[in-house]
Amino acid sequence: MGKLRVGVLASGRGSNLQAIMDSCSLGAIPAEVAVVISDKAGAYALERAGFAGIPAHFVDLKTFESKGDYERVVVKILQEHRVQLVCLAGYMRLVGEHLLKAYPNKIMNIHPALLPAFPGLHGQRDALAYGVKISGCTVHFVDEGMDTGPIILQAAVPVLDDDTEETLAARILEQEHRLYPEAVKLFAQGRLQVMGRKVLVIK
Repeated sequence: MGKLRVGVLASGRGSNLQAIMDSCSLGAIPAEVAVVISDKAGAYALERAGFAGIPAHFVDLKTFESKGDYERVVVKILQEHRVQLVCLAGYMRLVGEHLLKAYPNKIMNIHPALLPAFPGLHGQRDALAYGVKISGCTVHFVDEGMDTGPIILQAAVPVLDDDTEETLAARILEQEHRLYPEAVKLFAQGRLQVMGRKVLVIK
């Protein structure tokens, strides 16, 4: 059985992309990153892919008449690289119907909060503002909502009294880099089963 072919969509620095690439290189997960796509021309994620010899594509949404047209091109690139799992790594766009239809229950995202609490762009800031004692991160399958898909894995991180958004985010990011490759590994091993809202991890 060949390695799982992963496509990564990223909008920024791509530290979770790096964590997945590193885990693949070390043989920790039976997968390989086949292509990286960004909607931002200057995204460092594209450079990370280039350093690793992985095909990297910038697809500019502004050059398309609709989000649907943009996603059709993204799907075409993913399919050309025979991608079996799509991972969002700091991808700052809501996934639309064309990607969802092409990869049902085959798109993952990681969010820096314990969903369903604090979805959206500022999970760490919102958690601090609310005064929670425990935060963390969540890997989930993507659906049409904002951070609303079935939860795969979660990791808890204590919130300290003197935490700032930056210090909390840094500690959560450490767990993201551990958790995301683990979720990809489980998918690659065929050990994830989606049953409605629940994702079962098969032993």
